Amino acid sequence: MNAEQIKSIIALGEGYQAEFKVSVPSKVREITEEVCAFANSAGGVILIGIDDHNQICGVSIDNARRSAIQNSVGEISPGLNCTMTFVEVDSKQIAVLEVNSGRNKPYVFSGAIYVRQGPNTQKLTTAEEMRDFFQQAGKLYFDEIPCEGFKGESEIDNSNLSFFRNEAGLPAFISNEQLFLNLRLFDEGKVMKSGAVLFFAAKPEDFYPQAIIRCVAFKGTDKRFIIDDKEFGGPLYQQYLSAMSWLHNKINVSYDIENQGGKPRKENWEIPETVFKEAIINSLSHRDYYEKGAVTTIEVFDNRIEISNPGGLLSAIRHDFGKRSMSRNPLIFGLFARMHLVEKIGSGVPRMKELMLDSGLTAPEYHLEGMFTIILRKAFDFERWVERWADHLTENRILIVKIIHENPAVSKLDMQKALDLSSTAIDNNLNYLKNAGLVEHIGPDRGGEWRINYINPGG
Repeated sequence: MNAEQIKSIIALGEGYQAEFKVSVPSKVREITEEVCAFANSAGGVILIGIDDHNQICGVSIDNARRSAIQNSVGEISPGLNCTMTFVEVDSKQIAVLEVNSGRNKPYVFSGAIYVRQGPNTQKLTTAEEMRDFFQQAGKLYFDEIPCEGFKGESEIDNSNLSFFRNEAGLPAFISNEQLFLNLRLFDEGKVMKSGAVLFFAAKPEDFYPQAIIRCVAFKGTDKRFIIDDKEFGGPLYQQYLSAMSWLHNKINVSYDIENQGGKPRKENWEIPETVFKEAIINSLSHRDYYEKGAVTTIEVFDNRIEISNPGGLLSAIRHDFGKRSMSRNPLIFGLFARMHLVEKIGSGVPRMKELMLDSGLTAPEYHLEGMFTIILRKAFDFERWVERWADHLTENRILIVKIIHENPAVSKLDMQKALDLSSTAIDNNLNYLKNAGLVEHIGPDRGGEWRINYINPGG
């Protein structure tokens, strides 16, 4: 790796394939963890001597520290061919550790498996996480598989590529070829990876027919009457834009009075626009592209919007849903991250919930098996809905529903205190509400949440 190549990597910034450090950490194992993560993922490069602002500051590493790093990397099992080299860049020494994607996954360091998730390294700590990793390692991440039929530059959507470069803040001096090399979008045989085809090809659906978004609008609250049905293909980011434009025309959008100073009017979507953005980007990033019999869907009903994608929630994060993230397609996730379309890993679920509640709406609901589905309910009159149940439920059961509506994370103990009822009485009332299909509990007993199914009496 020469100075110009290193400069282009620095210009791209940290990401799925690159990690920068201003100096050798006091604990050299931190470097080894990064090496292990790259080997378990798509490979990458660690540059030492680059500060947090992507500025070249250089580094001096004595022989003792070099030996410590090499000895630590040597503890990875099975062994890796990864040595530290030094390259002079703008008269400053940069230490380089280039790591290839390993052929003998998983690679283990100090009894732990490390993987790359977007621009971050993540330690797998539970049996579920490791089981999911072994399953993925056995069949390879879909977005890392070479797309043998792809012919290269002639099938790239250049306008989409230009937009990506602009949104990612990439300098013009980096050629497209160097960009693809730095982002490791080719396999060892120089064949474009599936994730790159999905992200940059003009018509990725020609290679992967399942890689589309289907948008359907229904009349009423069930699926009997379709009033609009569209399919959107093209590069993943363009699919996202098309889906957002379609949604804009299907839901209620109001406008603030025009701001002074010629600023454009602010749009107010009946469900926050940012919630849709988060949900759709997550669907495109995390869906199971191996599943050929299903596509990402957006369904609009009179009272709700459902966004679904093939592949249920990975078991690795089932118990930590909303707190951490693992992607089936880390290369795609990393490309969206470079466009600043995904935030800190695991923050999307609580952010969507906060936005919905701040807008006076109910929290998003999730179905995690088979098709992963997020349900976003439109505004409705809760008090009027509760009144419909007044003749069907006891006063205590009505009060429990109201408590859950106000705080889905409420505990049974809090319900006892609020209603001055025994534990047995709370359990009996909750069991009745569950059997009636009105409420259900999602997640573990501690840390889970209650969900209200806003059905009407008699149906």
